[in-house]
Order: sequence, then C-alpha cells, then structure tokens
Amino acid sequence: MTAHRSFLPQLLALAIGVAGGLAAYFAGLPLPWMLGPMIANTAAAMLRAPILGPDPLRIYVIPVIGVMLGSAMTAEIFGLLGTWLLTLALLPIFLACAAGISYAVYRRIGGYDPVTAFYSAMPGGLNEMLILGAEAGGDERRIALAHAARVLIIIVFVAIFFGLFVGVSSGGRGAVQWIGLYQITALDYAILGTCAVLGVLLGKRLGLPAAPVFGPMILSGVAHALGWVTVAPPTLFVIAAQITIGTIIGTRFVGATLAEIRRDIGLSGIASLLMLIAAVGFAEGIAWVSGIPLAQAFLAFSPGGLTEMSLLTLAMGQDVAYVSVMHVIRITLVIAVAPFVFKWTRRSS
Repeated sequence: MTAHRSFLPQLLALAIGVAGGLAAYFAGLPLPWMLGPMIANTAAAMLRAPILGPDPLRIYVIPVIGVMLGSAMTAEIFGLLGTWLLTLALLPIFLACAAGISYAVYRRIGGYDPVTAFYSAMPGGLNEMLILGAEAGGDERRIALAHAARVLIIIVFVAIFFGLFVGVSSGGRGAVQWIGLYQITALDYAILGTCAVLGVLLGKRLGLPAAPVFGPMILSGVAHALGWVTVAPPTLFVIAAQITIGTIIGTRFVGATLAEIRRDIGLSGIASLLMLIAAVGFAEGIAWVSGIPLAQAFLAFSPGGLTEMSLLTLAMGQDVAYVSVMHVIRITLVIAVAPFVFKWTRRSS
C-alpha cells in the first residue's frame, strides 16, 4: 500500500477517534479520550469502514503518556514499597490461575489448537505474545484478535461497570485539571521532553518491558519526586495521545470478518470475565490483609494493557506507581516464563 493510500484510512480512523472521544466526553464516560476512540473504531471496523490504525504515531504518543504517569509519583509513594510485598507474592499465583482459566476457554470452548490457545490466553502484551506465538507455530491472527479483544473488554468493563461494584470513582467532564500549552515554562518543556526521549532510549538499552512508556514514566517520576518539575505535560498533548492509543486499539479488528469478531470477542469476553472474577478474589485478600484499597488492588490485578490500566488508575485517583509497577512485573513474568511453560506442557502432554 502506498504512503498516500495508507494515510487517508489512518486519517479517517483518527477523525472517528476524535468524534468518539468527544461523544464519550460529553456523555460523562470515564477515560473518555481513550474509551471513545476504542469503541468508535471497533464499531467502524465491524461496519467495514475504510480505516487503518495510525501505528506510526505510537512511538511519539506513548512516551507522552509515560511522562504524564510519572508526574503522579511523589517521594512519599516510594516509602510504601514495603506494603506491596503481599501483592508481589500473590501476583505469580494469580497469573497462573488467570492463564489457566483463559486457556481452558480458548481450548475447550473455542476449539483453538494448543499453541494458539496458549498464547491467546497469556495475560501479557499483545506484541510480545504475538511474536512468541508465531515462533511457536500459532495462528497469528487469532492471537492478535484475542489480545486486542481482551484489552478492549477489560478496559471498558473496568471503567464503566466495575467502578460501581468496588467503589472506584472516576470523572468525565470537569474531572481533570486543564494544563494549557502556555501554562508551563520552557524549562518544564525541556525537562519533560528529556524524560520522554531519554526514557525511551534508556528503557530500550536496559531491556525494560514496555520501554516506550515505562522508561519515560521512571524518569518523569524521579524528576517530579526530586522537585525538578512540578507539572504534567499539557493536557492537549495527553488527550491527543489517548485518542491515538484508543484509535489503534479499535482498529485492531480491521480486516477480520464479522464471524471472527463475534467469535473472538465472545471468547475473550468469557475469558476476561473469569479473569476479572479471579482478580476481585485476589484483590479482596490483599485488601483484607494489607489494608491496600480494594479498588487499587483490583486495578493492579486487572490484566489489561500497562498504558491503558495506568491511565485508568490515574483517572480514578488511585496509586499510579503501585498499579503500574504490578503491571510491568506481570508483563515481565509472562514474557519470561511463558515460553518455558509452553515447552514443559508440550513435553508432558
């Protein structure tokens, strides 16, 4: 596809994303600038609209989100590391339960072959699981759709419905303090920009999981904790980044048939619901023993994407550092352990 022919579908997808974001914002939905574009572009993909995901923009917008998430960190947060030990201890057990439940859904109900079912079930990053699954001989399309559907369903479910059950409140209109383009100084721009660029480079050099978001988040967190900068990136940049991310997630379903979309969203819906039920159970135990708020523990165990869950956590006024660190560890564990578990299960079967 030529650059011109691919540009117009990407532009249309972004336009749909903007419209979806505005509709979600005025409807008062939580995290409207990401949920709106996700839902609108998923619907557009199902209706066979000529859209294409603006993936080339991802490398520019993800660091902006990382810097924004880091701005929520303070020196006091790092003093709470000791209270996270129970969560860290239970996380591998939860991942084993969530992956086992999800595998059973894709294998027994969906009838997927063992390789595709295994890598569709792993609660890791989409790109990483797609690469590992393809190397093992799995169906790349089904794996990609399974993970895209999981992220979509969990974000929507958590944001809209679970807030009612676990006491999480998030705002739509008027909930976020607006930071104008001219409200921060040139020095602030320089520091935040350095956190974004240097964070990506260092994150990749150190091999950090989800380096484009985690690297900038760490540097931004350090800069804010030390008081070098006291503001987040301008709100307009953050909104543009969220619209782009939501649009990319929604367009993951482009090219899939309606039957495939119904089947994959249906299977992912069952698997995601069961994983969320398990997450609630583990979160209840953590809240009861350690005193960590139930909503916060639940967000830490909800197996959505790192960027999306961190944004949702920020929108709901919860501890971004706690939730983000748990999701980074989750993704790292899954990437590191999944290939070995897969080989072991294949030998023992």
